[in-house]
Amino acid sequence: MFDFIFPSAYAQTAAAGQPNPLMSLVPFVFIFIIFYFLMIRPQKKRMQQEQEMLKSLTKGDEIFTKSGLLGTIHGMTDRVITLEVAEGVRIKVLRSEIAGQAKKIFEAEQKDQEKKSDKKEEKKD
Repeated sequence: MFDFIFPSAYAQTAAAGQPNPLMSLVPFVFIFIIFYFLMIRPQKKRMQQEQEMLKSLTKGDEIFTKSGLLGTIHGMTDRVITLEVAEGVRIKVLRSEIAGQAKKIFEAEQKDQEKKSDKKEEKKD
């Protein structure tokens, strides 16, 4: 009765043969390739850019830390950077905790302010 929905096993009397064991690995290889291009490669690129940024830091640069502190580099060693966060106030921060240069933050902030002022001028017209 249900032969048209569920084909009977006895109808397949011919030997189908064993599937190639390498073919069972194809989905895993395909998934690894997707992970490589979507996750691993971009992460390596970001880490390389961060290392280059840390190597290019010099005394007097304005930077920000991953915890949100802004300051000017007053002194540097291989692992520790001394930041001057206010006049006469210096703190030591691990070099690995530096997130970037502060000029990037201020550039983005200026662009946002310019966009807002352009919108206000358009509304006045």
